[in-house]
Amino acid sequence: MSQEDIEATKAPLMDHIIELRGRLIRSIWAFMAAFLVCFYFSRSIYNILTEPYVRVVGADKATLIATHFLEQFYTNVRLSMFGALVIAFPVIATQIYRFIAPGLYKHERQAFLPYLIATPIFFVFGAALVYFAVMPLLIRFSVSLQQVNTPGEATIELLPKVSEYLSLIMTLILAFGVAFQLPVVLTLLGQVGIIDSAWLVRMRRYAIVAVVGVAAILTPPDLISMTTLALPMLALYEGAVVAVRWMEKRRAQEEAKAKAAPPD
Repeated sequence: MSQEDIEATKAPLMDHIIELRGRLIRSIWAFMAAFLVCFYFSRSIYNILTEPYVRVVGADKATLIATHFLEQFYTNVRLSMFGALVIAFPVIATQIYRFIAPGLYKHERQAFLPYLIATPIFFVFGAALVYFAVMPLLIRFSVSLQQVNTPGEATIELLPKVSEYLSLIMTLILAFGVAFQLPVVLTLLGQVGIIDSAWLVRMRRYAIVAVVGVAAILTPPDLISMTTLALPMLALYEGAVVAVRWMEKRRAQEEAKAKAAPPD
């Protein structure tokens, strides 16, 4: 390679590095701005997250404890980082897409864009399932194990820590949000031709084992959380099979039309 060729390749590389730097800076600024907003409203956000607990035990009995002086502060910081990541994700994902989009063909950009939109939507579905179903079920089960006002027996009262409650609900939201990306990933792989519906059907029994294993890893060590994650994931897997099969049928129809069309 001549010196002129080397110099010619430096300019595009520097352009990409400069653009990447700009995308990273925008993403960091978006995260920092979201963090400051979330930290300012951290008490309100935390009250929203504790709503499932309040609904189950009642407002007069909903007590969370802090066992050291700065526990609430550190909890607010963690909560703000979690909220900032969720809020800034569309901006970060958009910056990633705009960075890689120039290297894609037009039909590839058109195929990729729906998945960019579907990703946060399915994450919200997973988070909503945690908020409205999984957490109330888990709290109700935990409350049922209490021993309160039972003569002759030790008192066992549920008094969750502020940080532990936040860790539990954040872990579940992230676990369900990530797990709900399963149909998005499988459908994308099916569209690019890496997998097909027949392969998904053949792998169903292995998928069941994998789903149970993933649910056991992502969720806290209790049967309720694991089951409530595994069952929706299996349903999403079946939904991905249907979606990939539909794409294959549509692709076959388009190919048949292209073959039937008269040549120019």
